Amino acid sequence: MKKEKLFINKQTKTMLLKNGSKGEEVKQLQTKLGLTADGAFGPGTEAKVKEWQAANGLTADGIVGNGTWAKMFGGTPAPTAAPVSIPPSSFKLEKLKGHVPDAVIAQIPDTAAKFNITNPLRLAHFLAQCGHESAGFKAVSENLNYSADGLVKIFGKYFNSATAAGYARNPEKIASKVYASRMGNGDESSKEGFKFRGRGYIQLTGKSNYTGFTKFIGEDCVANPDLVATKYPLASAAFFFDSNKLWSICDKGADDATVTAVTKRVNGGTIGLADRIKHFKEYYSLLA
Repeated sequence: MKKEKLFINKQTKTMLLKNGSKGEEVKQLQTKLGLTADGAFGPGTEAKVKEWQAANGLTADGIVGNGTWAKMFGGTPAPTAAPVSIPPSSFKLEKLKGHVPDAVIAQIPDTAAKFNITNPLRLAHFLAQCGHESAGFKAVSENLNYSADGLVKIFGKYFNSATAAGYARNPEKIASKVYASRMGNGDESSKEGFKFRGRGYIQLTGKSNYTGFTKFIGEDCVANPDLVATKYPLASAAFFFDSNKLWSICDKGADDATVTAVTKRVNGGTIGLADRIKHFKEYYSLLA
C-alpha cells in the first residue's frame, strides 16, 4: 500500500501580554527590560514596555503583541495550534460595554454562533473592521450624496465633468448608474443599483449578495433590503467575513501585520489602518 505523507499545518502563536498577565513569558520579558523577573505583569512592567516601545518606533500602548515580541527578541513565539474554539456564551462581552454600543453587543452571541466567530481573536478583528467601516457603528447605509466634483473624484470610471452635474446630490441616480449591470443588478433603468446599495456595518452590496444572505439568514432581504440595515447590520457583516474566508486570516495572530491583511480584504486597501489597529488592540485586550 502506498503511504500518504502527513502534513502538519503549524500556525504562529498569538502573543498578548498585558497588565495582569502571568507566566514564564512575562519573566522573559521582564528580564529583557532589566526588571525583577517575578512573572507578574504589573504597572511597573507596563511602564517599561511603553518606554521600550516608544524608543523603538512602536505604538507605546504597553501591550506586548507579536509585533513587539518579534522586535524585542528577534522572532515570534514557538508554533502552536490554532486558537481554541469556545462557545459565544463564554465571550467576555460585558467587558465591551462603553467601548461598543449595547445594541451591537446584543447581536454578538447569535451572530457569532451562525458565522463561525469561535474565539476572542476573531471577534476582535471583526469588530475593529465593522467599527471603522461604519464610523463607530453609526452608519448602516451607504451615503451616496456626492457633489459633481466628488463623483468625478470617487467614480471617475462612470462620470466626467460633463455628465456628473446631472447626477450630483441624487443618491438614487448615482447608485443606479454606478452599480448597474454588475453584482447581480439589472441595468441603470432598473434602479436595482440603488435598491441593493451598501447596507450593514460592512455594507453588503448588490442583488447577488443580498440573495446569498437571504438564503442563509432565512428572511427575504431581496424583497425587503432595508432589513440588512435595521435588523441584520452585524450579521450581514459576519456573512461577508465568513463567505470570503476571512477567519483564516484573523487566526494568524494579534499583530499589526494580521490587522493589515484583514483590512486589505475588507477595504481593498489600507484606508484607516491606524484606527483599525487601535481598535483591534482595544477590543482584544478586553476580550482575551
